[in-house]
Amino acid sequence: MTDTPYEDGRAGIDAGLVRRLLAAQFPQWSDLPVRPVEVDGWDNRTYRLGDEMSVRLPTAAGYAPAIGKEHRWLPVLAPSLPVEIPTPLAKGTPGEGYPFDWSVRRWLDGRLARRERIPDLPAFAADLADFIRALQRVDATGGPAAGAHSWYRGASLTHYDDETRRCLAALGGRVDTRRASAVWDAALAAEWNGAPVWFHGDVAVNNLLVRDGRLAAVIDFGTSGVGDPACDLVIAWTFFSGESRETFRTAVGQDPATWARARGWALWKALLGLTAPDADDARIAADRRVVEDILADHE
Repeated sequence: MTDTPYEDGRAGIDAGLVRRLLAAQFPQWSDLPVRPVEVDGWDNRTYRLGDEMSVRLPTAAGYAPAIGKEHRWLPVLAPSLPVEIPTPLAKGTPGEGYPFDWSVRRWLDGRLARRERIPDLPAFAADLADFIRALQRVDATGGPAAGAHSWYRGASLTHYDDETRRCLAALGGRVDTRRASAVWDAALAAEWNGAPVWFHGDVAVNNLLVRDGRLAAVIDFGTSGVGDPACDLVIAWTFFSGESRETFRTAVGQDPATWARARGWALWKALLGLTAPDADDARIAADRRVVEDILADHE
């Protein structure tokens, strides 16, 4: 998600298309109003359907596999988790010129997690850690093994080795590439040998909803799967700091090797941000802070 609303019609998807798809495949809902959500995501376009539902449509082929995966597995995960997650109600198929599967879901109330909306950040960190640990306890038998559908979250960091080293080469003089390379090398060396567990894949503030200052729901399981949970710890550096970071670290547990790989995931993402051609000053400052915190944490 982004804090900047997108104009309706992005990726060839607009409210009119949603209405046509509903009329053709789910006519029982075709009379309900359809309107774009105020804050939308990039991988999918989301529309409010009446007051109690939403419609989610992937914007490109790479994001399309998530629809079937979430439709199958979200109902399995939900009973074991301490906060709400999306509830699939129906799965649509290609039609009306739209080429991918799409979904209808129950609407979740809440606002995106922002520091000014969370009066007790350590308590929020503990709640999030509880969610991650509960997710890891869900039986992973038959779950979708990490791979292309999860954008390799939950898989080996070696998949992003070449990309990370290209970023490091491009950032010489802008970040301490010697220390950053040491973090990356340590992450690669800390191989994961544990039993596969469920991971969310994108535990970030834009996928966390708050009500009354507390964690109320976790959304967007498009990168979820079964594998290495290290990728779910990145928020330790991207959102938490000081007391809240230490609370999260203690509450979520995980062994030192998992934290080493988590630093690798966070570093990879921050380096990508710093080398992005469209990065603005605020994003550059945020990614630079994440890099510095990771380096200090490693040492």
